[in-house]
Amino acid sequence: MPSGLHNRLVVALAYDGLCTFEFGLAVEVFGLDRPEMGPGWYRFTVAGERAGPLRAAGGVTVTAEAGLDLLAQAGTVVVPGWRGIEAPVPDAVCDALRGAHAAGARVMSLCSGIVVLAAAGLLDGQRCTTHWRYAEALAARFPALRVDPAVLYVDGGQVLTAAGSAAGLDLCLHLVRRDFGAEAANSVARRLVVPPQREGGQAQFIPRPVPPRPGTRLAPLLDAMRATIGQDWPLERMAAEGALSLRSLHRRFVEATGMAPGAWLLAERVARAQELLETSDLPMEDVAMQAGFGTAATLRLHFRARTGTSPTAWRGRFGRRAA
Repeated sequence: MPSGLHNRLVVALAYDGLCTFEFGLAVEVFGLDRPEMGPGWYRFTVAGERAGPLRAAGGVTVTAEAGLDLLAQAGTVVVPGWRGIEAPVPDAVCDALRGAHAAGARVMSLCSGIVVLAAAGLLDGQRCTTHWRYAEALAARFPALRVDPAVLYVDGGQVLTAAGSAAGLDLCLHLVRRDFGAEAANSVARRLVVPPQREGGQAQFIPRPVPPRPGTRLAPLLDAMRATIGQDWPLERMAAEGALSLRSLHRRFVEATGMAPGAWLLAERVARAQELLETSDLPMEDVAMQAGFGTAATLRLHFRARTGTSPTAWRGRFGRRAA
């Protein structure tokens, strides 16, 4: 399985008062044996804030395999939700995180785990996110942060932050996609029985929008647009197909997907292009036509804006020949 990941060791931080749900997300995505992924899959372990049993939510006790010194060897450090948005972070934890970051490790927080990253100074001046309930308190405690409570996660490259609770799963799957491609992320998502990508209210590195709620009037329209993604879909056609006024179309799109119609369509076109690049050897012009971009130049423009890389580079990393 193709991957540009050089250090496969994922270390989850455990502490007294551990948030069990977010910790479980990290274990589920990075810690389970997945022989179908081949020998290049992640290696996973747990580093404890201190030695001995650590209490976790729900009456669970966790005993870590190693101490904070293990963070220096990590390729990725996962910080689950912290024990309280106002709770202090021990200096030893901050020092270990800063050391791991300086050594090149990616550091990611789930939910209120952002408190630990902020206390370590890894987010000063950077856009980040957390559970919407904590956004105001977080910004007050750490005024140097640019807190965006409207997104599911923020990928800052080496530092990543997820919004509340289940958004941590979105970030974990995003990292799998970033490291191993869409096929691997889809495989993990299928085993978890969740959609491989969701879209929140703001632009993020998530190719597809949230599936519409059951029973929504938009479901047939979205299915039709996906099935004919290579065709032109002006707003007038969308409104006619959905038997909606233009104003109602926009409102219902935002309610169902968190995005305006044009933004949703663009995300779907990029997702279709990614699929074609990964699973076919079609010329770039054909990929552009089938994804609805019309020309390779337009494809390259929107693809790079959405993914941060070119279609050619994406195919080289995740395409069939790379595999």
